[in-house]
Amino acid sequence: MTTTLYRNAVVFTADPTPEQPNPIAEAFAVENGRFAAVGSVEDVRTAVGGIAGGAGSQEVVEVDLEGRFVAPGFIDSHTHLVGFGESLGRVQLRECASLAEMQQRLVAAREADPTAPRVLGSGWLFDAIEGRPTADMLDEVLPDVPVYLDANDFHSTWVNSAALRELGITGETPDPVGGEIVRDAAGDATGLLLETAGTQYAWAFLRSQTTEEDVVAALDRAFAAYLEAGVTGATEMSLNAAEVDGLRAIVARDGRLPFSITAHWILEPTGDAARDLEGVERIVQLQHDIADGPLADWVRVAGVKFIMDGVIDACTATMIEPYADGSNAEPIWTAERILPVAEAADRTGLQIAMHAIGDRTSQIALDVVEHCVRANGPRPRRHRIEHLESVADDTIARMGGLGVIASMQPVHCDPAVLDNWKAQLGDERQELGFPWQKFRAAGVDITLGTDAPTAPHEAIPNLYIALTGASVLAPERAPYHPERAFAPADALTALTAGGAFAGEMDDATGRIRPGLNADFIVLDVNPLEASPAALLESRVRSTTVRGEELHGAR
Repeated sequence: MTTTLYRNAVVFTADPTPEQPNPIAEAFAVENGRFAAVGSVEDVRTAVGGIAGGAGSQEVVEVDLEGRFVAPGFIDSHTHLVGFGESLGRVQLRECASLAEMQQRLVAAREADPTAPRVLGSGWLFDAIEGRPTADMLDEVLPDVPVYLDANDFHSTWVNSAALRELGITGETPDPVGGEIVRDAAGDATGLLLETAGTQYAWAFLRSQTTEEDVVAALDRAFAAYLEAGVTGATEMSLNAAEVDGLRAIVARDGRLPFSITAHWILEPTGDAARDLEGVERIVQLQHDIADGPLADWVRVAGVKFIMDGVIDACTATMIEPYADGSNAEPIWTAERILPVAEAADRTGLQIAMHAIGDRTSQIALDVVEHCVRANGPRPRRHRIEHLESVADDTIARMGGLGVIASMQPVHCDPAVLDNWKAQLGDERQELGFPWQKFRAAGVDITLGTDAPTAPHEAIPNLYIALTGASVLAPERAPYHPERAFAPADALTALTAGGAFAGEMDDATGRIRPGLNADFIVLDVNPLEASPAALLESRVRSTTVRGEELHGAR
């Protein structure tokens, strides 16, 4: 058996202990896919029973890392793997500053592939369009081929008239529970599908046109992009049957996945309480099926995800006070609908993840957790709230008391994408968003993900925004309240050990500790000491998962 000893490095273990509060080491060893030892070179050599070329019970190979920075692999604690992989193959609209620019990109995509049955795009921003997007805007340039465009936040789908016809949406088509087909004064669909109207009409139709080969290709693209970015684990927030089949196909093909994932299955309200409860039973059954099958070593179904509201950009997040235009939004899951379903999920031990962007919605989410505790009794729980963009101070205090995890995404508050977000709030709330410092002060467990593909997936830019509040997309923009920023060690911990804790995989990964999977990255900059700006020019030199290097920048 060969043991590999890595030395001459700055090793951030993300694993402080009372004995060693500074989580920095200079060497570590890997054996059989796991960390075997960590500490000083002498201590690690002693622990593995010999030195390279010396006498011992095993062969030890030493690798000189030339002083580079090593950390546990990043864990994207909130992602959508298939959606991310699909988005990589679609027309990219995030950087478009106007309707004309979007139209040009869509026309170019059509000209490049004139036989494609549809034009698919993603990433458009509300503030790049005057008024709400309509089918007419797309019909101007592409009247004959169906066009489907996901918003940057993936909570709205913009389609043209050909797509409306393909979907069969007419003036009589009902709004689904928790969604809206935006209509004009005559009652006709305008081309904008909000929340569950997008998922249950546009997304469901496109999914029906997707083959297993398409899903596998999307997963392959997502895994490859993540490995290049230094990601060695993820929490999938929208698992579905097609993705499960795709993951099984990859394991059958390769004997493994590139890295481990935990997963949540989304339950959307049906309007039928019995059907909603049956959804919990199906998740539990899937959890058991995966635990007993070929995915068991790589995939674990952690729980259920409730999308409780929408987004501030579309005024579909539920707020304590109305938006600047006087409107507000009802929660997608009302208390009456969600409490019995969440109680049933909690009773089975499923982890509950709740999308809550509006400040009123996060209050309701904590009411859900308190109800589960009352109904099912005290026990260790790791329920979590996703996003928390606008949140009341008393909510943060309650989260600390209840042990609810804050799952947040710094890339969501890149100043380059905040103009519309701020305009919809229109008052002092626009300067009170994303209050990371308050969560830290309240002792709330924090994890930092990206929510790809709703935002760029790269972990290092995500870290840069966490450290500065500044923009990656438009560096000339002023930072958004940099006083909220993280200290480097805290941010790195939230991106690694924090993601493992939130994903209930901290017994296997997230830290450089003997016995855990040898998931680690090598960077060409030390984030603990370098200027944050240096991160924007840095790269991940290598990504190792379970002791095997899967990405290397030579």
